[in-house]
Amino acid sequence: MKTLRTPDACFENLPDYDFDPTYCEVKAADGTSLRLQYVDTGSREGRTIILMHGEPSWSFLYRFMIRQLSEAGFRVLAPDLIGFGRSDKPTEMGDYSYTAHVAWMQQWLDHVDVSDAVLFCQDWGGLIGLRLVAENPDRFAAVMAGNTGLPIGKGTPSEAFLKWQKFSQTVPEFPTGNILQGATVRNLSAAEIAAYDAPYPDESYKAGARIFPALVPTSPKMEGVAENLDAWKVLKQWTKPFVTSFSDQDPVTKGGEAVFQKLVPGAAGQPHQILKGGGHFLQEDVHAELSEMLISLCAELDS
Repeated sequence: MKTLRTPDACFENLPDYDFDPTYCEVKAADGTSLRLQYVDTGSREGRTIILMHGEPSWSFLYRFMIRQLSEAGFRVLAPDLIGFGRSDKPTEMGDYSYTAHVAWMQQWLDHVDVSDAVLFCQDWGGLIGLRLVAENPDRFAAVMAGNTGLPIGKGTPSEAFLKWQKFSQTVPEFPTGNILQGATVRNLSAAEIAAYDAPYPDESYKAGARIFPALVPTSPKMEGVAENLDAWKVLKQWTKPFVTSFSDQDPVTKGGEAVFQKLVPGAAGQPHQILKGGGHFLQEDVHAELSEMLISLCAELDS
């Protein structure tokens, strides 16, 4: 497996993102060692909150939430998935799979060795993060899910998703920063758009970002479906708090909160919200509201 590592200079002077990088090593199936970056900030005495990003973002997406949550006394962990952010980037799309991403993040979870953590997950952060919850239930005290799902290949994907999937596989130059802007309600600054482009000095760094939409299980025979079905067996018995925080302006995941609210016992009676003014990347649009929801969730756990 060939890999690329984005030069540190690409991450200088990013707006509102001055967190020191922390690194660990994870292994690919062929034995290749990959460096995975994560933000680790806040109080080690406070409850741990894990913030998992999706496609094609990185931990920069959580910069406002990281600060608000750490200032509220929590330990905040925000990893960059392999292929994204400061983490190493295998160069071939075939190097990436749903199984590989879960395995890499399981190794990271073992490395940070947390217990009673709260997960917030969005987009692919949910497809991967909810698998971690199901496979490591004792490590998690609660889950908050926004604009995400755990698909099992049934039903017809939304038109918005199918268009996005086709675009991602055919566009000559994958415009990462502009993709974030297109799925965000507020106008990002030029510096913020550039920060989303920062991990990718050229197209050779974008194999992971490009392939992710094609890895979403949209038919029963796709990789990940069997494992997701097993994960749902766990989630259907999950009685710890499970809160949904979807936004009102995301055509890709609209209505997805109902699945969790119906099937997860721990979702009963929780303060679910549809957050107004949020696009797909609701962390950019309604970050203060999301942080307050997480703070309230943790307060309930500790009461």
